[in-house]
Amino acid sequence: MIATKRIARGESERIQALHDLSVLDTPPEERFDRLTRLARRVFDVPIALVSLVDTDRQWFKSHDGLDASETPREWSFCSHAIRGRGTMIVPDALSDIRFRDNPLVREDPAIRFYAGHPITAPGGSPIGTVCIIDREPRVLDAEDQALLADIANLVEREFAALRLATIDELTGLSNRRGFNMLARHALAMCERAEKQATLLVFDLDGFKLLNDTLGHAAGDIALASFAADLLAAYRESDVVARLGGDEFCVLLTGTTADAVPATLAKLAERVASRNVGREPVAQLRYSVGSAAYEPRCHLSISDLVEAADALMYGQKRSRR
Repeated sequence: MIATKRIARGESERIQALHDLSVLDTPPEERFDRLTRLARRVFDVPIALVSLVDTDRQWFKSHDGLDASETPREWSFCSHAIRGRGTMIVPDALSDIRFRDNPLVREDPAIRFYAGHPITAPGGSPIGTVCIIDREPRVLDAEDQALLADIANLVEREFAALRLATIDELTGLSNRRGFNMLARHALAMCERAEKQATLLVFDLDGFKLLNDTLGHAAGDIALASFAADLLAAYRESDVVARLGGDEFCVLLTGTTADAVPATLAKLAERVASRNVGREPVAQLRYSVGSAAYEPRCHLSISDLVEAADALMYGQKRSRR
């Protein structure tokens, strides 16, 4: 019997915690690959994975010994493993009613033995496993289970560090690294769904004068205020980030260029409301550039940012 997908209690929160890590569909990273290499060597198995259980798939952040980068969730051993707190062990999949008809057992990679220890997001939600796989039946004693749990803990620490490395501390927005990760995922989804995307790049006007006149504390307040206005003006599905200094961006997914003016008007209204009563030097002003995503022209995230950036600076120059 192939394992069927269940929507467990708290599943929406678990999926949100996974997506908040902004790690799905990102390139391989040595920090995770070294841990699967370690697991494969220590346990003398042909396959070791860092598997993340998404809505309808399991995606492998690291897959040592396996060519596939993802498989359907309904085939996933890890979907069962994340329901518990300890290591889930399947000594012989052909003798287990849950998995004996599973394509991953009957076909390549011909799983017979599986052991997976849950990994959790920084908030505690189970998001996947570190698992080891063999093509022969075997057992895993208590000492080995503890070792697999230790490796899972190391993976959790790497995810926590990655999360911290992608967030701008002042504004709480994604930083440039976080934006690049999120944008790659968002644009890939738009391409698969044949939807359009548009990038807006913002730069605060007169920010140096504000800093020099009122001090850096006032500058920090201005940056945090503009970040809050961006979050309020745009949808939760849009990617909002601080690229650095006083430069921000918003990636509008599923949005055509002709819909951009309405979104900018909503932002302008919020900023104008915030500026009421402020002395001129403290008022927020900004320039913006907009670039529609064209896969044939924008071969990387940097290409798209540069296109919007050039238009933004053109607007800034025209105002001087």
